[in-house]
Amino acid sequence: MATDPQAQVADGVLERKEGKDVVRFERHLAHPIERVWAALTEPDELIGWWGEAEVDLVEGGRFTMRWLNTDEQGDSIVMHATITRLEPPNLLETRGDVHGVLRWELRPEGNGTVLTFSSTLDLPEEYRTQVLAGWHYHLDALAEILEGRPVDITNLPNYRWERVHERYAAKLTR
Repeated sequence: MATDPQAQVADGVLERKEGKDVVRFERHLAHPIERVWAALTEPDELIGWWGEAEVDLVEGGRFTMRWLNTDEQGDSIVMHATITRLEPPNLLETRGDVHGVLRWELRPEGNGTVLTFSSTLDLPEEYRTQVLAGWHYHLDALAEILEGRPVDITNLPNYRWERVHERYAAKLTR
């Protein structure tokens, strides 16, 4: 099977830093920084690519996210976080109970934006490929939403997610 070179560019990496696991992605988005910032911070935008959000967009404010996909029992993940750094439209950082420290850094590049995303947490080995694939999927969904194309984020795993997950599983077992 041929490898998609664009997918490799968009793939995340897993690193160890100061005793923590760091999942990191860099994405080039063909949209102005203000548009990407809105997609990261406004509940009406977040629901299209990540989940149902309650955001008090001030440093120290609440950032609650409920994923729309559910497990076999119908339960969804809810992240309760606090905004720890806020520098609109360049930096949003939260600290929460599900994914540790989430950091969204934006910088303009030409007519577009470079998004650097990281999640710093204690990540058990059995969840590493799922977390990488999950964030990959959501960041792909963000790019789709920015292009005006709706994404089904309620039915995970699905074929797109499974394909990404298989690629990360193959990478991490080498």
